[in-house]
Amino acid sequence: MESCPCGSGRAYDECCGPYIARKAKPATAEALMRSRYSAYAKKAIDYIVDTCLIDDEHGIDKDATKRWSEKSNWLGLKILSVEKGGASDEEGVVEFKAGYVLDGLRESHHEKAAFAKKEGVWLYVDGEVIPETVVREGPKVGRNDPCPCGSGKKYKKCCGASSA
Repeated sequence: MESCPCGSGRAYDECCGPYIARKAKPATAEALMRSRYSAYAKKAIDYIVDTCLIDDEHGIDKDATKRWSEKSNWLGLKILSVEKGGASDEEGVVEFKAGYVLDGLRESHHEKAAFAKKEGVWLYVDGEVIPETVVREGPKVGRNDPCPCGSGKKYKKCCGASSA
């Protein structure tokens, strides 16, 4: 049994797989969000494009989407909040974080995504990317402070010399 990349804890074939294979349609905005994440992880670019509301204002760069999907190692999805987006709603918002590794760097995509139901089908409208604040684990090391590696040299003449 292959676990679904969306993190639901269910098997892929019982969760997002039927949506991506076009055998079923997501009943909620959250289900669409989860299936879109799984599509990124499975590199199912056509599904990502097909589940977007595309018009003059809202487009999608298929080539860039494909590159991001294929170059990334997808680590997991965390749903942070859901506003509306139920089976009887016409619109909804899902806030989520998607973890991935790209070019050797661990990244987190934090977004508040808007969805709309058109002719009974949920579609991604657009999203607001929420910047992540980097928090240091310890105090900042100044150029003239002793190097934290323990060499006895000033930081600027030791480990700081390579980052300058």
